[in-house]
Amino acid sequence: MLKWALIFLVVGLIAGALGFTGVAGAAVGFAKILFFLALALFLVFLVLGYTIYKRVT
Repeated sequence: MLKWALIFLVVGLIAGALGFTGVAGAAVGFAKILFFLALALFLVFLVLGYTIYKRVT
């Protein structure tokens, strides 16, 4: 998911440099959503892994 966020960020930066502001804004917005979604999933799995690991051992 972070890979796709990075791809959309690069697409947004290139589109912005070439003057396609609509495409750039959409791509960067989508990259931001994917990044925060990946961060939230990481934190959820980190907490679950910590609590489940503590229960198993």
